Amino acid sequence: MTLATRIGWVRHGITEWNQLGKIQGVTDIPLSAEGLRQARLLADRLINEELKWTGIYTSDLQRARQTAQILAERLELPLVVDPRIRERSFGAAEGTTEPERLARWGAEWRRLVPDQESDEQIRVRGHEFVNEFARKHEGEAWLIVTHGSFLARMLQSLCGDLDNAHLLNMSLTVLERQQAGWELLLHNCTRHLSDAEIKTTP
Repeated sequence: MTLATRIGWVRHGITEWNQLGKIQGVTDIPLSAEGLRQARLLADRLINEELKWTGIYTSDLQRARQTAQILAERLELPLVVDPRIRERSFGAAEGTTEPERLARWGAEWRRLVPDQESDEQIRVRGHEFVNEFARKHEGEAWLIVTHGSFLARMLQSLCGDLDNAHLLNMSLTVLERQQAGWELLLHNCTRHLSDAEIKTTP
């Protein structure tokens, strides 16, 4: 019996810039204490689930690498760093809040910020990674720790009818390779965070 090829897309844990509403892009911001806690909660969830993972790929930016290292150590998995799955470069918008972006570029700031990476550039490097992954890891299940904007563009291109929900920090999205393409099994799931909040509420 041939095992299905699966990707578990993970958005990294939260950072101080996430909490302040600042765009990070390729600015190399570390996880906050809460982000480190979130990564440990996902690790606890995955180690107790039936689906077992083969390994982990991570972006080279430290907020993703820190997340992936916690998962790799807890699950005892190999870890591979790949810069093709790093966040979109947001150019001059990096480090700004939403009010600052609106004041500087207006409501169409996503289109008007200079020197930012385009959707097409993200799709090119992202699909290069996914196609290579599918060839190298047929029948395996790997976690891929990456970033919100990059992941949103990839999911939209891999799963055409996907809703455009905001991808939450430390969310898990699982895709399975089918003959017709990638099938969505789980989307933007943060049950591990909600369960922890329930358990710690007096």
